[in-house]
Amino acid sequence: MRVVERFPIEDIDVLKDQLLNWSQQFEHVVWLDSNCYPQRHTNAEAILAVGAIKILKKDYLNAFEELDRLQQLTKDWLFGYLGYDLKNDIERLHSNNIDDLGFPDLYFFQPQKVIVLSKKEVAFHYLNKDAFEIKLDLETIRIFKTTNKNQKNLNLKIQSRVTKTAYLKRGQEFLNHIHKGDIYEANFCQEFFAKNAIIAPLDIYKDLNNISKPPFAAFFKLKDLYSICASPERYLKKEGNTLISQPIKGTAKRHKRESKDADAASHLLLSEKERAENVMIVDLVRNDLSKTATKGSVTVTELYQLYTFKQVHQLISTITSELKENISPVQVIKSTFPMGSMTGAPKISAMRIIEENEASKRGLYSGTIGYFTPEGDFDFNVVIRSILYNQTKKVVSFSVGSAITTQSKLEDEYEECLVKADAMRKVLSRNER
Repeated sequence: MRVVERFPIEDIDVLKDQLLNWSQQFEHVVWLDSNCYPQRHTNAEAILAVGAIKILKKDYLNAFEELDRLQQLTKDWLFGYLGYDLKNDIERLHSNNIDDLGFPDLYFFQPQKVIVLSKKEVAFHYLNKDAFEIKLDLETIRIFKTTNKNQKNLNLKIQSRVTKTAYLKRGQEFLNHIHKGDIYEANFCQEFFAKNAIIAPLDIYKDLNNISKPPFAAFFKLKDLYSICASPERYLKKEGNTLISQPIKGTAKRHKRESKDADAASHLLLSEKERAENVMIVDLVRNDLSKTATKGSVTVTELYQLYTFKQVHQLISTITSELKENISPVQVIKSTFPMGSMTGAPKISAMRIIEENEASKRGLYSGTIGYFTPEGDFDFNVVIRSILYNQTKKVVSFSVGSAITTQSKLEDEYEECLVKADAMRKVLSRNER
């Protein structure tokens, strides 16, 4: 049973900073922030979950079954992530590539304290606690000062897992499979990393979030494991019986000069190649949602709509469906995982070819971070534009990718990856001495 107390907000940006700083005393922290972006289907400005009552930490084997059991048992808030390699629990697939980070495939926890921010109020949802503790915490949070930045790396050397030459060679392998008819689209990713890395994860998150201001930002702390996420993409949301998916396909760099920026946006929106990529993934998502949808309810409500963020322009589509009865929230996720925008089409063939040609295990990258509510609703992002950090191993990593289709020019795809990597590289470079 949760006690819920609500209070008015005077300055939401100040409160967000105070909450983030206050949260660092806990071993388990999930912070999700919409950054007040005018994204449809967003219910909260930000959510913070801290303190673990129950924990589920798993490799891929039977992971969805155990998560389903936990969600059905608790009927409460659950926060966590599903790594990309949970695909191995769904299909006869494997992941044997390099993994320096060592994140579990799945990690969820039932939080002691959940704090939900809307535009005008903050709601405290505390488990088995009285209102006095909530008011005490609120007083502490309101006087919490911004921490001084510290723990900067003395020598953070970011390396690429593959050279440009190797990228172009492996990219050609994807094109060969496309020409043979094995696939017609695949998301090809590459990793950048640094070892012996000592960083201040919360400072990095604040810098990255300030650069990007995305609608699905996340700061995730699980003891010594951190995800610093500036994602613009929603994977899947359940609200009542309605499912909402918003895949991204199509990227263009922002420009300082207004006329040049407008030209870049227009070129993206009118690009036949980018539209074709987007439509392919929309068809894949429609197929995924149809597995759990009532007859005739799968609907494309937005098709390659132009969305503009601080770093890039993107083409986003929105697909909705109505859920059949007697299907659990976790079963819904399993039926669509991993998300089509990070795999390709046909999905299983694309995942096999991805595994053969990428140099590193994706892990949490291109997985998802989010939460379940006590009512059985959920909302999950796509883990892209993200920095992953294992504090014990002192390894920091970020990956980027682009869609390979028959129209792809591999030099352009490589440059698109560098555009997507730019913000992560900048914030890590800023934090060197």
